[in-house]
Amino acid sequence: MSQLLHSKILGKGDPLLILHGFLGMGDNWKSLANKFAENYQVHLIDQRNHGRSFHSGEFDYELLVADLHNYIAHHNLKNLNLLGHSMGGKTVMLFAVENPELVNNLIVADISPRYYPPHHHDILTALNLVDFAVQKSRKEIEEVIEEYVPQFGVRQFLMKNVMRKSQNEFGFRFNLESLTEHYEEITVPLPSFTQFDGPTLFLDGENSGYIGSEDYALIHAHFPKATIVTIKNGGHWLHADNPTDFYSEVMIFLKD
Repeated sequence: MSQLLHSKILGKGDPLLILHGFLGMGDNWKSLANKFAENYQVHLIDQRNHGRSFHSGEFDYELLVADLHNYIAHHNLKNLNLLGHSMGGKTVMLFAVENPELVNNLIVADISPRYYPPHHHDILTALNLVDFAVQKSRKEIEEVIEEYVPQFGVRQFLMKNVMRKSQNEFGFRFNLESLTEHYEEITVPLPSFTQFDGPTLFLDGENSGYIGSEDYALIHAHFPKATIVTIKNGGHWLHADNPTDFYSEVMIFLKD
C-alpha cells in the first residue's frame, strides 16, 4: 500500500496542484495559494522526505511521480493544472510526459529539463553539522548554518524546516539523511525524447540563472507548446521575490 502525500487543500474548482522545490514544503506557497484558491481548488503538496509527508530511504523523480499519481488517484482529481518549482518543476515535467492525458496545463517555475551540476553542497554540509543534542535553540541552530550559508533569505527558508520534536529538542521536518544520500537524483535531466504536447508555461527569474536562452531549444523539444516568461526582479524563489507578477502570469496562462 503506497503512502499518501500530505497536503493542504484550499478553495473550489478545477484542481491546481503546487509542488515545492528541494528542502521546501507546501507551506512556502501559502500566500499565493490563498489567491489561487479564489479560482481553483489548490493542493499544496509536500513531496516525500519533505514537510509533513512520509520519510523514505528511497528518493528519485520516478518515485516522486508515482507518489503524485497515487495522490491524484486517491483524491479522484481530473482536469489537472500542475505547477512545480525547481525540483517540483522536474517532478511535474516527468509526470506530464508520462501521463499527458491527465494534465490540462503545466507550469514550471525556474527550472529547465536539463542536467544541473550539484550546487547545494554548502547547504547540505551546514544542515548535517547541526547537532540537535548540542544546539538547543533556534538561534544556536541558525548560527551553525550561517557558517556555510551567509545569505539571510536562504537561511530563513531552511529555518522554516526546524520544528520542535519534544519540549527540549528540535529536529528537521525533512529527511536530511535520505536527501543527502540521494542528492544526485535531483540533478538529473528529463529523459531524452519525452514530450508533452499540452499548454505549458515556463517562468524564469530574471536574476536567477537557472534558465538561460541556451535552454530554450531543449524546453521546446520536450514541450512544443511552451511559452517562456521572465519574472522581473525574481531570483530562484521568483514566486516569493515577485508574487504579484508571478500570480498574474499564471492566471493569464490558465485563463487562455
